[in-house]
Amino acid sequence: MRDEIVHATPDATDAYAHGGIQLHHRDFLADAANLPDGSIDLIVADPPYGLGKDYGNDSDMRSGDAFLDWTYGWLELAIPKLKPSGSLYIFCTWQYAPEIFVFLKRRLTMVNEIVWDRRVPSMGGTVRRFTSVHDNIGYFAVSKDYFFDLDPIRIPYDAVTKKARSRKLFEGSKWLELGYNPKDVWSVSRLHRQHAERVDHPTQKPLEIVERMVLASCPRGGRVLDPFMGSGTTAVACARHGRQFVGYEINADYHAIAQARVAQTPPAVVAAEKPAVIAENASIDQA
Repeated sequence: MRDEIVHATPDATDAYAHGGIQLHHRDFLADAANLPDGSIDLIVADPPYGLGKDYGNDSDMRSGDAFLDWTYGWLELAIPKLKPSGSLYIFCTWQYAPEIFVFLKRRLTMVNEIVWDRRVPSMGGTVRRFTSVHDNIGYFAVSKDYFFDLDPIRIPYDAVTKKARSRKLFEGSKWLELGYNPKDVWSVSRLHRQHAERVDHPTQKPLEIVERMVLASCPRGGRVLDPFMGSGTTAVACARHGRQFVGYEINADYHAIAQARVAQTPPAVVAAEKPAVIAENASIDQA
């Protein structure tokens, strides 16, 4: 079913459950009413960007005002699903980030704009402007009392930096022992075709980025919603770290990929959570 958007009545054939992980082969916009309001701790949304990508259907063929109207529509459906302590991350492109962020700031509290540096190598490109090598990520919360756990996502200092800060003043400091707060520029390579994590999806996001969101913004045992599940990266992050998950994907092939990835994911370990560490330059001027 690569050529049509599914607006199906829920049945046993379009859903997959594995522990607390639920994968739906449905359109979130058509099925949102079946998800209770106030039931979600975290939304991780990686929707079509409005750039004409081929997802096996026409889901990314809107542009301009039509794309923004569609985006506002699904956000209006998704936001009420959040708990009072809930939050939302949305991936987008610089072409539409200003309008999307203004829309969300009227409904939620903006916490951060995160820049994902995709580490795109220099290989020519446009000669009429600077080459775009990043994605924008908006981080929003329902209220100022949103859930956020820094400790699982701290970045350890290297030995040289720790030694430079080993003065009496810093002895026993939690930040020195556990690491520093990640910054709002995340430098993580995109998944090239030879990457071990790569599956057959054109805009697959690295697991380490999504893991950081899940660990920081959803309590253990909490529930994460992904309205545009794609290849199931958020589902895998939740399975790895003991979070419940509900995701929606209209492309049957991607839904099958997500199902296979979840089935191959070892169950969560209750011990200390450690995501894949996003490489950052931990020098002595970082705190």
